[in-house]
Amino acid sequence: MKLLSFNLRSILGKTALATAALGFLLAAGAPAAKANDWDDCNRRISYTESRYHEAVEHYGPYSRQARHWDHERHEAYERREHLRHEYREHHRDYDRY
Repeated sequence: MKLLSFNLRSILGKTALATAALGFLLAAGAPAAKANDWDDCNRRISYTESRYHEAVEHYGPYSRQARHWDHERHEAYERREHLRHEYREHHRDYDRY
């Protein structure tokens, strides 16, 4: 019986340690995801620009494909402006010091 309680305590301890380590890793990785937003926006803009120009080249400026990629390009630029606005709002108070 003593052997069983020792194994149970050991398993619970290892589980608690693994849970704490996992929680720490998840919390430490969260700021990095926010930093990648700007790069993702620029990559999306570059991609939609190239697809728009390809569609205009192949199908013409008033084609369905060109209108689609123009719309996607417009949304990508809006997303970038939204991120700029969020950044300014977040750092507005810190700029005074």
